[in-house]
Amino acid sequence: MPGVALAQDAAPAPTPTLDSGNTAWLLVSTALVLFMTIPGLALFYGGMVRKPNVLTMMMQSFAICCVISVLWVVVGFSLAFGAGGPYIGDLSRAFLAGLEVGSLNGTIPESVFITFQMTFAIITPALFTGAFADRMKFSALLVFAVLWSLLVYSPVCHWVWQANGFLFGDGVLDYAGGTVVHINAGVAGLVACIILGKRKGYGTADMKPHNLVLSLIGASMLWVGWFGFNAGSAVAADGRAGMAMLVTQVAAATAALAWLFVEWGVKGKPSILGIISGAVAGLVAITPAAGFVGVDGALAIGLASGVICYFASTTIKHALKYDDSLDVWGVHGVGGIVGAVLTGVFAKSAIGGAAAAGALEGNIGQVWTQIYSVLITLVWSGVVSAIILYAIKFTIGLRVDEDAERDGLDIALHGESIQ
Repeated sequence: MPGVALAQDAAPAPTPTLDSGNTAWLLVSTALVLFMTIPGLALFYGGMVRKPNVLTMMMQSFAICCVISVLWVVVGFSLAFGAGGPYIGDLSRAFLAGLEVGSLNGTIPESVFITFQMTFAIITPALFTGAFADRMKFSALLVFAVLWSLLVYSPVCHWVWQANGFLFGDGVLDYAGGTVVHINAGVAGLVACIILGKRKGYGTADMKPHNLVLSLIGASMLWVGWFGFNAGSAVAADGRAGMAMLVTQVAAATAALAWLFVEWGVKGKPSILGIISGAVAGLVAITPAAGFVGVDGALAIGLASGVICYFASTTIKHALKYDDSLDVWGVHGVGGIVGAVLTGVFAKSAIGGAAAAGALEGNIGQVWTQIYSVLITLVWSGVVSAIILYAIKFTIGLRVDEDAERDGLDIALHGESIQ
């Protein structure tokens, strides 16, 4: 009987087995991505604000790390990676139900995969704190971070990275978080800084960074940690991870130089703030593309992001008169958009597989798919962020009072200061 013959000839599905090399790399990558938030982002942002607010910025990164870690294991992971439907997971994995010491996700322990994804969930809301630096209440920040993670981050993560997510099914390419992390956080930060309003004295008072040494150290930590972010997203210690690491380095360096030379030409002097901002812009832009493009794509993405993010963070911001304190939208939002769209141009099937061909290989439709994912993310994150922020504003309040803002948030909110 043909049916019997076919059943006998069919190879049984291989039983998943743990790969110690892949597991070791994911353990390292998880630590690297956590290192990006604490202390990397804390130092990067802390150095860029005024001295009376440095502890507040660092506190925000550290507190978000703690809050989101707990939220992720209680319900966040289940909403993001639970089976659910095309738009959201379910509660079947709440409190990590079903997790055992021998549980596997592919060739790595599921516990490692959960923790790796947790570090992405941590850094995303930590990123948007830079947009409204110097003026949000700490209590409001914690509520915003929790609600935003549940209502924005987890759904978008499910759309893009879960196999039954609707953007995943549409063929969207986002290797390590261009839409899920950077565009998502960037537009939330933009909405928040607009709803909160400008800092007191914005445009007239001296608001220069108080310690660029801290910011340079933080940016360097972000750069190193980004290898875990991008190369770790291969979820394997293989050639694709190696290529992701290479293009990450190339794009970051190219963007840093692009920003530096544009600033040098426009202002007459190259700055530390400029070169580190350019490097972060390149890291952001290569994130969605890292597992799909080669060195040529990395050079193009780095150049484009360095130039475009410079003008987004200076000329365009000043023309539109919004107060994005630390250029979260200009670097993360705009950089994420540049990277997401150019992924559709430079993606190579030889690197990312047959489904990852970009426009240069004849698949012009991939560019439109990428633009579609950008628009969906912008609308969802922007609208839901606004709803959450207005709800907080009309209940516990969003903004510190004028005295606290004038005297500094470190003393007013935390009773501490640096000398």
